[in-house]
Amino acid sequence: MGDLQVPKLTSYDVIIVGGAMYGSSVAWWLASNPDFDGSILVVERDPTYEFTSTAHTNSCLRQQFSAEVNIQISQFAAKFVRNFREYMGGDERVPDIVLQSFGYMYLADNEAFAATLKKTQAVQVKLGAGTKHMSAEEIKRDYPFYNMDDIIVGNHNLIDEGYFDGATIFDWWKRSARERGAEYISNEVTAINLNSLGSAVDSITLKSGEKISCGRVLNCSGPRAILTARMAGIEIPVEPRKRYTFIFDAAEPLDRDLPLTIDPSGIHMRTDGQYYLAGSPPIGEDPAVDYEDFAQDHSLWEERVWPVIAHRVPQFEAIKLINSWVGHYAFNTLDQNAIIGPHNKVENFIFVNGFSGHGFQQSPAIGRGVSELITYSEYRSIDLTPFGYARIEAGEPFIEKAVI
Repeated sequence: MGDLQVPKLTSYDVIIVGGAMYGSSVAWWLASNPDFDGSILVVERDPTYEFTSTAHTNSCLRQQFSAEVNIQISQFAAKFVRNFREYMGGDERVPDIVLQSFGYMYLADNEAFAATLKKTQAVQVKLGAGTKHMSAEEIKRDYPFYNMDDIIVGNHNLIDEGYFDGATIFDWWKRSARERGAEYISNEVTAINLNSLGSAVDSITLKSGEKISCGRVLNCSGPRAILTARMAGIEIPVEPRKRYTFIFDAAEPLDRDLPLTIDPSGIHMRTDGQYYLAGSPPIGEDPAVDYEDFAQDHSLWEERVWPVIAHRVPQFEAIKLINSWVGHYAFNTLDQNAIIGPHNKVENFIFVNGFSGHGFQQSPAIGRGVSELITYSEYRSIDLTPFGYARIEAGEPFIEKAVI
């Protein structure tokens, strides 16, 4: 970890455990809110962020969810990305962020999923999204390179849906949060100390030995969320799961952009600059893995990914693997949706966890919402209560049908 940094104060209004995308999003929104005048401490165990989910993200954004609140969250993300400098206070140092709107293309090879796509498209359109429900023939007309022999229908949206430079947004959130008063330290929380009733966090203990008092503690620990929760005596169904990314070159490049295509196999692919990107879960079982396990499965490309993408796009028979890496999803095993808001008993312990691969695109709206909750004791923009902890304790999933 290197040298541990000691905080400047002995007490903070808000302590954020984890300084990657979510820790920095909440810190920036809080520090930027004129109605919040408290102190903020962000504790990050890995200041290089090398092994965070943030460092391994593909920075994709879609409107194509089935739950209305998830669609609203993504719509705000698109607005935020397109107007990034404005949201950052018009700071001339802040670059413009381009949203590459190649869209997502969900493909259905059976009647049941076709019906789901039709239903979700209606929900999305009702909220103003540009999703189109397309026949196989219509898709083939617009994208002649697909093999559509086994496909019935698809959903596609070319408006505010694609990918963006999430790393730059993260860097500016972190930098701007610091400039606006949030304190970041390289250290590790080793204990979360409750009051005698077990109803609130009194303080945290750092690896360097300090005990720091706090008003609220935010769990922004990504795939390590359960470790942070357990320090407060709380269990949550979040675990690290491997997701594989491959960058490849094509001997015969396509004559137009490849949408982010979700094959019925579960493998997805898209244009990535001059190359192409494919993503995949493991073959077969999808177990929790060790927090330090980023080992690649080199058989996955040859045995699984390449055959699938070459079947869907025959021009990809002749391709060359350029690069590959492994990242971890902070996977919510209950329903693959986020856990947001306070614990029901330890009321000043706030979850920002379990995004299950949706994290980057949801971070602008969730960071804003959590900052509202802390500042005003309520959500003022998008109602995030469906993501509350109560459903976790009750074991009642919040269903989202469009999970990749």
